[in-house]
Amino acid sequence: MRRDVFTADHEAFREVIASFVSKEVVPHFPSWEEAGRVPREVFAALGKLGALGTAIPEEYGGGGQADYRYNVVLQEEAARQLVNLGTLRTQLDIVLPYFLAYANEEQRQRWFPGLAAGELLTAIAMTEPDTGSDLAGMRTTAVRDGDSYVLNGAKTFITGGIQADLVIVVARTATDPENRRAGLTLLVVQDGMPGYTHGKKLEKLGQRAQDTAELSFADVRVPVANRLGEEGQAFGYLGNNLAQERLTIAIGSVAQSWGALQATIEYVKGRKAFGTPVASFQNTKFELAALSTEIEAGQAMVDRAINEHVRGELSGSDAARVKLFCTEMQGRVMDRCLQLFGGYGYILEYPIARLYADARVTRIYGGTSEVLKTIISKSLGL
Repeated sequence: MRRDVFTADHEAFREVIASFVSKEVVPHFPSWEEAGRVPREVFAALGKLGALGTAIPEEYGGGGQADYRYNVVLQEEAARQLVNLGTLRTQLDIVLPYFLAYANEEQRQRWFPGLAAGELLTAIAMTEPDTGSDLAGMRTTAVRDGDSYVLNGAKTFITGGIQADLVIVVARTATDPENRRAGLTLLVVQDGMPGYTHGKKLEKLGQRAQDTAELSFADVRVPVANRLGEEGQAFGYLGNNLAQERLTIAIGSVAQSWGALQATIEYVKGRKAFGTPVASFQNTKFELAALSTEIEAGQAMVDRAINEHVRGELSGSDAARVKLFCTEMQGRVMDRCLQLFGGYGYILEYPIARLYADARVTRIYGGTSEVLKTIISKSLGL
């Protein structure tokens, strides 16, 4: 169906990204999955294209266009070619907004040029071994000592944690028994700070081209100059970006579903059973027709949400609805597409196996489906 999201500038950007993905990503993607990360030079190449700094002001080397739709194009074009760009989605859609919103002038001058050029990679460390969606239950602490905070604690499931030069760490700087949400602060930890160590790279079911790590902090002295925003206000900051984070996941879910559907259509046209192309069977036709309809419904929700987000009108509950529907839909699509590949769908040589594995986590990170249902039910007055 016709989409009303993008302008001519976005479509020109799409052509550039599509060409980059075809030439610089697709041929190398299997080796990146094996290595468990996208090479740093790929981020630098994207920086030269201007793809990483569209939202960063021009005076710091960026494009000065705070238009989320350029990020959407990046996701869609990678998914169209059945690959992904590793931790890039996290860097642009989840981490960068905190720097844009809360970095002071000195921090902007120090970090923004490297972020725009792809020379500085980032991560955000929220999740702890004993706390997932319960952000108010964080135990990592940061105690003020002169011009520094002394940081102690551990984080897990940190996307990009191994490669990151800058990690935004959410730590507790004060405790209020009557308000668990108060007293959280954002601190930027730089790679190489004494006491900051990367734990093991976690081996995952899917999303294998992006590193996911455990991080630990033992008396790490983080300068006050590395604090983002005001002390004790992090819980509110985190909530401000949740709608975009969840929309980002939904966009990927829909784009990857389209990619899986197209790959399946091509496969069933060429695969024969009982001397007949699998595509000629009524069951195959009905399955694919139903899947295309589900994906189209998800696309309609996503596009409406993108337009609302660009206008600054996307609510937290609506972002939850979009992510809930689209990620659950993605799971159904990947399952049915793999089924149509038959036994070959279970073989990693075929992309549907990877897409199936990659899809599973989307119903967990950024807020589990169960947490999202709680948010939606509250918006209904329940």
